[in-house]
Amino acid sequence: MDQDAAAALKNFQPKHEYFVGIDSDGCAFNSMEVKHNDCFSVNLIKHFGLPAVSRQVHQAWDFVNLYSKTRGCNRFKAILLVCNLLREMPKVQKAGVSIPDFPYLREWTETETQLGNPTLEAVIEGAEEAEQKELSQVLEWSLAVNETIAEIVHNLPPFPGVRETLQNLQGRADAIVVSATPNEALRREWTEHKIDQYVAVIAGQEMGSKTEHLTLTAKGKYPSNHILMIGDAPGDLKAARDVGALFFPVNPGYEEESWEHLVDVGMDKFFNNEYAGAYETQLIAEFEALLPEIPLWK
Repeated sequence: MDQDAAAALKNFQPKHEYFVGIDSDGCAFNSMEVKHNDCFSVNLIKHFGLPAVSRQVHQAWDFVNLYSKTRGCNRFKAILLVCNLLREMPKVQKAGVSIPDFPYLREWTETETQLGNPTLEAVIEGAEEAEQKELSQVLEWSLAVNETIAEIVHNLPPFPGVRETLQNLQGRADAIVVSATPNEALRREWTEHKIDQYVAVIAGQEMGSKTEHLTLTAKGKYPSNHILMIGDAPGDLKAARDVGALFFPVNPGYEEESWEHLVDVGMDKFFNNEYAGAYETQLIAEFEALLPEIPLWK
């Protein structure tokens, strides 16, 4: 874990009356498709011997991570959900391909909140042989994903409206990044486009869940109607609700329109204390309608 970033999160103190948390992948940056299509699922196929069902792997991975209510979930939870779907797909069953079950990974994701590579490495060091073998393979996959992202995800600017929103928050609200992406990638991407200067903390997966990020920085430090979480996934909505915060959805497939609406309408409603109620309810209803629970092939 980045000790400086962790300390900044734990020691965070308000400087303004309002607080805004902002997710990164798929929310501030149009990075979801390239990361998941070209980094995550490709490495899943490579590291777990799944080339015979590569099309199904891409299909299942995209549904879990891009086009369903689990969009934006932690990578270690995602790999479990994807494998569950793969085992149910007729073409995978006909191919006779063995899909990993990951019992030790499943147990770890159910008991640990800081679901990142450093925490996984620590578990592996003290594990028995069978657990060590399984988790080591998962760690190799995760590290390979990070390497692939570092190689190819560059020159990917934030969505139009992101910079303007961050600039408009200056002097009015405290802002932090609230993400399940590894810290190193977050710092690289926000620094590359010179928008890191607008946020007090960049919090990634090694620093806990999004709920923990918001709990440490915002809960009890601001009135609930002065806390806004901006995100593109149900997990962002859940984190907001866990701490009693408001939520602004960046709708998948309509990201530019969402940011434009936030700049033109949403921010004024937030700062004028007119956000909660019918306005927020309508935004969330439109957002939830875009993300199904069940894939079309079932």
